[in-house]
Amino acid sequence: MEFIIVISLFPVAALIAMIAKRRSVIECASISAALFVCIASITVALKVASSGDYAPSRFFIIDALGALVMLIISCVGCAAVAYSIQYLRKETAKKIIGFTRVKQYFILLNLFLSAMLLAVSTSNPIFAWISIEATTLSTAFLISFYNKPSAMEAAWKYLIINSIGLLLGFFGTLLYFTASKIESGAGLATWHDLLSHAARLDPMIVQIAFIFILIGYGTKVGFAPMHTWLPDAHSKAPAPISALLSGVLLNVALLVVLRFKVITDAAIGSDFSQKLFIAFGLLSILVSALIMLTQKNYKRLLAYSSIENMGITALGFGFGGLGIFAAILHMLYHALVKSALFLTAGNIFLTYGSTKIANVKGVLRVLPITSVLFFAGIFIITGAPPFGIFLTKLFTFSAGILTHPAVTVIAVLLTTLVFIGLFKHATSMVFGDKPPEMQQKKEDTWLILPPLVLFVLALCIGFYQPQFLQILLHNAAVPF
Repeated sequence: MEFIIVISLFPVAALIAMIAKRRSVIECASISAALFVCIASITVALKVASSGDYAPSRFFIIDALGALVMLIISCVGCAAVAYSIQYLRKETAKKIIGFTRVKQYFILLNLFLSAMLLAVSTSNPIFAWISIEATTLSTAFLISFYNKPSAMEAAWKYLIINSIGLLLGFFGTLLYFTASKIESGAGLATWHDLLSHAARLDPMIVQIAFIFILIGYGTKVGFAPMHTWLPDAHSKAPAPISALLSGVLLNVALLVVLRFKVITDAAIGSDFSQKLFIAFGLLSILVSALIMLTQKNYKRLLAYSSIENMGITALGFGFGGLGIFAAILHMLYHALVKSALFLTAGNIFLTYGSTKIANVKGVLRVLPITSVLFFAGIFIITGAPPFGIFLTKLFTFSAGILTHPAVTVIAVLLTTLVFIGLFKHATSMVFGDKPPEMQQKKEDTWLILPPLVLFVLALCIGFYQPQFLQILLHNAAVPF
């Protein structure tokens, strides 16, 4: 019953938004769906923790890693939907958008969340690809939501680059099917079927197929050099969509890559995939660290931070051992903190009307609560102690220093540059002299509460993890 709620309520909410003629009905349907899905996802996660893989039918299966990513989707999705209601009301009050645009927004938002849930729960690699492609189609229109030339350009760039990337990923998927020679037919083959036939795979074909998978789905993850769509898309989309793109969608795409990694490792050993993860991870950190130092747009700054954090995650899986556990935990922390940061960035944008760092000064005096949350989020996301991301980075580098010391030292130096870049820009925004025309604003509770809840949740699991979460984290790391 709980799984039916997970996969059906967001499409129902999208349908209601499509036919409803009152804004309150659309908002009520969306937030209700988000809350019930969040509760149902927690129920599914508890079942997976207590009983192992949850398979309501042949077409769906949720393992420990899938349950963790499902929790990320539902929790951040709930916060994003709640934030969207008041965010769009503010935009409507400024006459930037009308009822039609609000209607389109909630239709696409609910479909976007639904597609991500399907991607992590389907048992079939082809259905997973279809679901990831569906996220591309729905979010392309959300990125161009404001109909500005720069937003339209970002949406087309996002659509073209990701579609080409996913086409490569689809080709890699077909190579796995062809090489495995599953008698039941490739169309209905599951992840388990591919894994059970891994011994039959030709090593050369597996290597070629995984390269296509890593480049194809890695485009969606935001690995460099396939990352070029990400800063543009995240900076032009409405704040709640940026939060979902950066905190959630990247992890969903990475989940698909990791499922193929398990199959590849079973066929040819883990050395090949680990080397690729280390290469893409280090390159992603390098690109983001160098660009962040001179970045002029705070939403693009957060987007490059996402590329850096996905690079850290890739390094964890590449180093193996303790790094795998650290990488999975890092996915969780980054999703919560980065999503909250984008929501606080939305508050800044609503007040200042600009995403340029040079135009945003004195936030501490204008938006005291938002500025504290934003600065605290920057502090956490850089890996400063004693928060969870500090521990995940420490564990990752500890795993790498013994086996790949040169790579680890370079990564540490680059993350130091990231720290400098983020704090340089955040300090100028928060503590600079406010513009004369800007006065202290009365901050809206419904714009503060969603990011605050995400920050509190990240802090809580940083110092205390419930038993079911510990079990999920442990079981998720076992296949690697």
